[in-house]
Amino acid sequence: MVVDQDANKASLDELSNADAFKFIGQLIDQASDAQEADLVSHALDLAEQLEARGLSAPEVSLLDYFRSNAWACRYQKRYRERQALWEFEQPEVEQQVFLLRRAIHSAGFAELEPIRRCQILTNLGNQFDTLGRFVDARACWSAALAIDPHFWMARGNRGRGLMFYAAALYDSNQRGLFALHAHRDLAEAAEHVDAFPHLGDSTLRKLFADEAGQIAQRFDLRSINEQYRPDDWPLGNDSIEQTYRHWCLKNTLFLNPLNDVERVPVAAKDILNLPDFALPAGEPPVVTGMYNELKQLFASARWLLWEGSHSTELHFSDHGVQLFNTLDYPSYGLAVEKVKVAFRMSYSVFDKIAYFLNFYLGLNIPERQVSFRTIWKDNDGAPLRDSVANSENWPLRGLYWLSKDLFEKSSNNTIEPEARALAVLRNHLEHKYVKVHEQWAPIPGKDDPFYDPLAYHILRSELERKTERLLQLVRSALVYLSLAMHRKELQRAKDRQGRRGVIRLDIWEDDWKR
Repeated sequence: MVVDQDANKASLDELSNADAFKFIGQLIDQASDAQEADLVSHALDLAEQLEARGLSAPEVSLLDYFRSNAWACRYQKRYRERQALWEFEQPEVEQQVFLLRRAIHSAGFAELEPIRRCQILTNLGNQFDTLGRFVDARACWSAALAIDPHFWMARGNRGRGLMFYAAALYDSNQRGLFALHAHRDLAEAAEHVDAFPHLGDSTLRKLFADEAGQIAQRFDLRSINEQYRPDDWPLGNDSIEQTYRHWCLKNTLFLNPLNDVERVPVAAKDILNLPDFALPAGEPPVVTGMYNELKQLFASARWLLWEGSHSTELHFSDHGVQLFNTLDYPSYGLAVEKVKVAFRMSYSVFDKIAYFLNFYLGLNIPERQVSFRTIWKDNDGAPLRDSVANSENWPLRGLYWLSKDLFEKSSNNTIEPEARALAVLRNHLEHKYVKVHEQWAPIPGKDDPFYDPLAYHILRSELERKTERLLQLVRSALVYLSLAMHRKELQRAKDRQGRRGVIRLDIWEDDWKR
């Protein structure tokens, strides 16, 4: 099927669903090549016509992927200048993220061909990376490679993204290890282009090979590889601690950038801290104290989740606490409350991050008005604060876009369904009533005499899963916060004048944590 010169006037009336998809795809390709905005608009209109027919679940997911590609065309046309690229608000990328997420959450996603699922996940990773959510981007690329290890578009982008991540780090040793892994991904991607050219745009082979070569020139990869001993690190003194740390590694829950690269013992320490920073003489390092608290809250919530979700015995504190069976399989006990506490502690970190930013960036927001939602704007409809919007700070942009997931109620296009559910659950845990169920949760509207209309009903396994996901978001936010500060300190150093002294802070020893 060939798209003719009058494609922007064509309809789908005489086409089957399969041919309609093919036509829309070709129209989007033509729009991308010719940078024709009218063709993009027409492709999106045709997508609406096709959806109105009534599609199967896999077709609904696929159509959102096509729509996201159309919005990618609009992005290519608009963002050609540096200033535009650094804008925090990226409406075209916002649409792509929304559509790609909706495709992934669609009931038909699992029924799509593996190559389509890989394309959708890879594109979502690319857009996350654009927005500064590089931790989340890597998870998307890795998910695509879990479906098909030969899908070199994901591997090549993961390698490139890893070098962008490395450039944001303040630790030169970790940059070298990131370079080692990025080189492997890029070199392997280039090799796979030759073996599997049908999996993407084969002209990218040169890009991947060139970037792998540049890494090899900048870093002594042989020496880094020879000295790298990822497994020569203890995971604890007993089986419980070892099991706990393996769980943290598996779920990417260590505050350590290396845990984004590998799940190996060397990554099993929370070594991410604040970068070096300058203060006026006589001013205490209060940001260090604030970050200490954020890390401790995260680490403690992480342990409470693990302990609560792995409990197999009754705790003595539950002896004699007389409760009644409401016949809807409720779940009570210290273990369940530990998971609830872990959730609430984790969620509190976001507003504390806002408190940190208000001080560090000198935003001067009244203390009672500081929250992770209000730190960026005066209100939902207001523009971004100048000190944020003009910062050219990639990790800070990632932190901003993470906040939109959780709190941007005015725009459904940016809300991650899972994140919205986390916000609703948090509201009920803090202010209302949550009933946890062991085996099944009652459904509203059913003829169920045991349905409790006042409660937020949730399975215990689902509460544990949501708490784990929340911890992963908090971890990402703490990574972005540290690296955003590093970027800001580099910018401030260029403008700084005068002499400086150096003060080193000692490590707070583990034995002192009583």
